[in-house]
Amino acid sequence: MYNGFVRIAAAVPQLKVGDCSFNAERIIDLLKEAEQEKVQVVCFPELCVTGYTCGDLFHQQQLLQEAEKAFARILAETSVLSPVAIVGMPVKAGTGLYNAAVVMQNGRVLGAVPKTYIPNQKEFYEKRWFSSAVSAPGCVVLSGQQTVFSPRLLFSDGSFSFAVELCEDLWSPVPPSSQHALHGAEVLFNLSASNELVGKQAYRRQLVEQQSARCMAAYVYASAGAGESTTDMVFAGNAFIAENGCILKESSRFSFQSQLVVSDVDIERLQAERLRNSDFEQARSDEDYRVVALEPARYNVFELNRTIGKTPFIPPGEKRDENCEDLFSIQVTGLAKRWQHTKAQTLVLGISGGLDSTLALLVCVKAADVLGFDRKRIIGITMPGFGTTDRTYTNALDLMSSLGVTRKEISIKQACIQHFKDIEHDETVHDVTYENAQARERTQILMDVANKENGLVVGTGDLSELALGWATYNGDHMSMYGVNSGVPKTLVRYLVDWLADRLGGETGRILKDVLDTPVSPELLPAAQDGAISQKTEDIVGPYELHDFFLYYLVRFGFTPEKILFLARQAFCNSYQDAEIRKWLAVFLRRFFTQQFKRSCMPDGPKVGSVSLSPRGDWRMPSDAVPFAMHAD
Repeated sequence: MYNGFVRIAAAVPQLKVGDCSFNAERIIDLLKEAEQEKVQVVCFPELCVTGYTCGDLFHQQQLLQEAEKAFARILAETSVLSPVAIVGMPVKAGTGLYNAAVVMQNGRVLGAVPKTYIPNQKEFYEKRWFSSAVSAPGCVVLSGQQTVFSPRLLFSDGSFSFAVELCEDLWSPVPPSSQHALHGAEVLFNLSASNELVGKQAYRRQLVEQQSARCMAAYVYASAGAGESTTDMVFAGNAFIAENGCILKESSRFSFQSQLVVSDVDIERLQAERLRNSDFEQARSDEDYRVVALEPARYNVFELNRTIGKTPFIPPGEKRDENCEDLFSIQVTGLAKRWQHTKAQTLVLGISGGLDSTLALLVCVKAADVLGFDRKRIIGITMPGFGTTDRTYTNALDLMSSLGVTRKEISIKQACIQHFKDIEHDETVHDVTYENAQARERTQILMDVANKENGLVVGTGDLSELALGWATYNGDHMSMYGVNSGVPKTLVRYLVDWLADRLGGETGRILKDVLDTPVSPELLPAAQDGAISQKTEDIVGPYELHDFFLYYLVRFGFTPEKILFLARQAFCNSYQDAEIRKWLAVFLRRFFTQQFKRSCMPDGPKVGSVSLSPRGDWRMPSDAVPFAMHAD
């Protein structure tokens, strides 16, 4: 493996029905291409040596002998190549004929897997020629080599394992690949010959996606191409490589040219998913599996053949409305339930004109609408301080007005000045005391107004700030319900942008300006020109990097070295290597040292796969030693 990745391929060769010599040449050509691409394992379609549509020719000795010769040729001519090859061919064993997948590497036959479920309905009538794996003998001789012959084989090089099933096996109620995965196979290969029907492509694609998700595995599907007989059916050459529910690569359909679909699978990611899932231990059968050793991969370094997205928390663009609706509805429903339960008369929250409080206010407004409450029961309070700028102040007031909530303004300046006198702090010294006193004064105002108005204080801080500890302890860190606590900063921005487009009008205009405003707590005096002088990302680093680090640290438990490798791939055109390494070190230090703030964080809804709630997903000691970053 290379940084946890294994390069695999699904091959769809040109084919002539019954012409084993021609088919062998095309298979050899694709294996040579796979060698050039540094592929470790390549899977071919079902019965690709002969063609799937040979019909009663499978009972002809001539065809079976030609298949054996063709296989021997493939074995010999690819013995100097490194990829493991999985090819489909008819195999005679005992008194039966089997539709089998043969696994080979470096001129050695490693094993053969017979098909378990033999279709015998509609256009498929394989039982006419082939026996099921349930009757297969334990071994078979192929090209003069005796090898194991069983559906329960795991092939492993010590760093990852794979297993094989054939076509109909996937369509069965309990696919063999389910048990393959439960017994340790991270990659599942399917040699298939699935014909085309109107609407079948989408269903087949969903099967592959769902099986890869259910098994927390990579699923590699290679199906027969257009060279098959068209007497009664047409084959399109479908090939997919899926990883845990997501299609990474797929072939072009209805092509008469050979195709090699290549992608890199993150084995460490799959292993991390399984490590957290107790179902694997509970659902595993007592069936015996035999492990077959693979030769170590010849290629330990390669240029990654997949895109690593910069924003793992942001859903795919083509499902923007659907996903944003879900995310926003989770926040709204969580708050509405809490509002109902507490029987609070009002919701109270601070409105700064920044992203987080803007999203929180929009959640409050929607919750009021859902419950049929007057929006005036939402009390938005802007609390200008020493660093408040005209832009954020104006946006805060305008936003509250456009949404029709109760608007209040309470300056914190005089209260903080008095507080500085009380604690004997020089107000010209703009240190952490100067900043945190303002944050705590604002929280005190919110809490006391809530007491006065029978209200519930709604927190505005987001998941990214919780991860970094970028909140004043018992200041903006505290509330009675934190609606943004499960939403990272990059997703906050994405949601506000979606809501701006959806709401339009004056509200939409204000939201767009909020989006264009630099992220800042505005706790230090503004610049002489009135601009924001304290920009969060200049201090703690870019949120897009921190959200990336957070996702891969918490979601998959990756090492700092793996996270750094992925970040280099994702941000190679955005940041210098030294910058990425610097901000990763900052993230790790802050993430560990600020756990004490998360240990007593308020309730709030989980919206995605990562949560830092101490009651649910993330239970970490506050005095754990930060992970070290090792040198390259």
